[in-house]
Amino acid sequence: MNMKKTRPSGPAIFMYCVIAVCAITAAVTFTLYYGNITKNGAVLWIGVTCFTAMYHLWLRLIMGNVTKLFKIKHTQRWFRPLPFEKRLYELLRVKKWKDKALTYNPELFSLRDYSLEEVANTMSKAECDHWINELISLTTLLFALLWGELWIFAITAFAAMLFDAQFIVIQRYNRPRIERLLKKQKAIA
Repeated sequence: MNMKKTRPSGPAIFMYCVIAVCAITAAVTFTLYYGNITKNGAVLWIGVTCFTAMYHLWLRLIMGNVTKLFKIKHTQRWFRPLPFEKRLYELLRVKKWKDKALTYNPELFSLRDYSLEEVANTMSKAECDHWINELISLTTLLFALLWGELWIFAITAFAAMLFDAQFIVIQRYNRPRIERLLKKQKAIA
């Protein structure tokens, strides 16, 4: 698949800005706290919160680039719809909210610029990215070894996993529709 270079989207720029603000805030608060300028616990936890948010977003960017190295095809077994999914998506009312979710690079899903096959593969790559993000989210639990308060890191891990789950659901909801169109296109050709 030959993907052209796209400009960063609004959500991508927002993500970079949040990472930068969190990195600066974490650096300042950690310097204040660990440099013995202040031992205020609120300062430490502001730093820890910003560091954790930065960590979540930064690793998502890294893994999104790492998975570009893999040959991901929509026809791979992992991406096949499961029997219960259609009913689950009806219960979750995915059709009503799927278009409101932020998309990191919406241009990559354009049927004007890419073939049905390319879009289906892009959707599969996006799903794979978000499954990896689910696992990455759990790694924040290890921060409790450094700072304690496991419950705080459990909450952030769970919230991050819920965030990524929406994108997995959207890809798994939309891809079968693209694949049906692809099948019809091939039957005509």
